[in-house]
Amino acid sequence: MNKFLLEVKNLVTSFSIRGGLLAREIGRVHAVNDVTFSIKKGETLGLVGESGCGKTTLGRTILRLIEPSSGSIIFDGKDITSISREEMRAYRRKMQIIFQDPYASLNPRMTVANILSEPLIVHQLFTGKEERKKRLLDLLDYVRLPKDALNKYPHEFSGGQRQRISIARALAVGPEFIICDEPVSALDVSVQAQVVNLLMDLQKDLGLTYLFIAHDLKVVEYISRRVAVMYLGKVVEIACAAELYGSCRHPYTRALFSAIPNPDPTIKKERILLEGDIPSPINPPSGCYFHPRCFNASEQCSKLYPPVTLESQTHEYSCFHPVPPSC
Repeated sequence: MNKFLLEVKNLVTSFSIRGGLLAREIGRVHAVNDVTFSIKKGETLGLVGESGCGKTTLGRTILRLIEPSSGSIIFDGKDITSISREEMRAYRRKMQIIFQDPYASLNPRMTVANILSEPLIVHQLFTGKEERKKRLLDLLDYVRLPKDALNKYPHEFSGGQRQRISIARALAVGPEFIICDEPVSALDVSVQAQVVNLLMDLQKDLGLTYLFIAHDLKVVEYISRRVAVMYLGKVVEIACAAELYGSCRHPYTRALFSAIPNPDPTIKKERILLEGDIPSPINPPSGCYFHPRCFNASEQCSKLYPPVTLESQTHEYSCFHPVPPSC
């Protein structure tokens, strides 16, 4: 058996920019640039980085909602990068996504019963009304919503309840792998904790595997077994959560983690303020993409992109001048 449920190898996703009278290509946006990682069955990989770094594009490319430019996506031992739409349809049952905004991802004209029934109908997963209703009630039970929710519309629920409906919709087809695309960022803090704990309980009960995309670094630390840090389309560091949060090596990771608020005001924490703005993915810098903003950069960094350095069997980063092993 393959111990990895998902393997992403040298994945590239770029978008054409066209202009002029003939709409010729005048540039390309490099949203995902040579990304490689893997996720074991039953684990959660957290994915963090600044807005616009390519996290959501990476997630949607894995599901083939956006077509990759090059590289490979291997799911459960099968390369799904270039399989046909009909073949991909079978994998839609195994791979699902929970979107960021529960207000926009649910059709306001459909009842909860219709929303949850739609994937069951598409994949022909029931034979009669009784079987369908039982499946719908089971889904509500999974996400801890009352039975009378089936006949209500999305506007009748709070934000946290709507996200639970979105989770139930993702679970409807019995997936193995779910991409959680910032599923709690639009929710109140108290509700965030409830949804995160629900996702963890579902993972334990159903044997799910997650790619958890988020901005909140504390949430990622709580739910993830491993964490990948992304900058301008590239994964710059990846490690077990405890190792990364305790001894990050990449300067960008160090700066990112320095922004985590400390609940104890008596403990002073070094705050690293990065200079300048994130470079454009249309025209990324030469060498290491982070060097124009890096406090450790040298001339070498502006000429060559650093190779992957293995700190340990579970910790790797791409940097010529790593910071000391303490965040």
